[in-house]
Amino acid sequence: MTRMLRGFFTAAMLLTLLGAGAAAQVSGRGARELIARGNERYARAEYEAAIKVYSLVPAEAGEAYSQALYNIGVCRFELWQTEEAAAMYARAVESRGGRYPKASYALGVALEELGRAAEAKESYARAAAKGYAPAHYKLGMLAAGAGDVGLAASHFREAVRRSKGKFPASRNNLGVMLARAGRLDEAEREFEAALGESEGKFEEAAHNLKLCRTLLAAGRAGSGPAEMRIAASAGGFRR
Repeated sequence: MTRMLRGFFTAAMLLTLLGAGAAAQVSGRGARELIARGNERYARAEYEAAIKVYSLVPAEAGEAYSQALYNIGVCRFELWQTEEAAAMYARAVESRGGRYPKASYALGVALEELGRAAEAKESYARAAAKGYAPAHYKLGMLAAGAGDVGLAASHFREAVRRSKGKFPASRNNLGVMLARAGRLDEAEREFEAALGESEGKFEEAAHNLKLCRTLLAAGRAGSGPAEMRIAASAGGFRR
């Protein structure tokens, strides 16, 4: 997915009709089947239809319910219903007592798009505290935008580490931060790694590596790092 993420009256009606015994059944294997059916519709970009299916998962389904809330948020995001998406992500996080880093990250993406930068940063920080690599990437982007090269580099490096060493966008951006700090030798290694991890299909990293080597050959950094390209996206939701 490339960008990020975006009722339950039907579920309540269904449970009323089926009774308590059937509700228990939906809470187990049935809930997972509903998630799978919703995912099929999502894969076909049938977002409204997917939402209807996910909405059938009852609160008694535990983690499956949290997953359904998150998935509804993703669908809302794809439908450009960003406020609604943020609300669903927040419910998903709450449903797991705050221990849902993927949903916290998605909430940050939605809040950032809504112009609520401070709240977005808090949400990313909660996800990063749980070791979620994309959240460190986003915090790195915010730090880079604020001109804090050292903090940005730290977050980009941690994103790489948390992703077990394969995160080309974060490697590229770490390289840019290192270059801005005058550490061109280290920057070159990060650009090379970004290209290697992306099988050579990373335009920003290729541009940056070429420029970095030119600067190294000239024995100076000068204003060159300012011309290096940050990768704006780490992957995410389509939209």
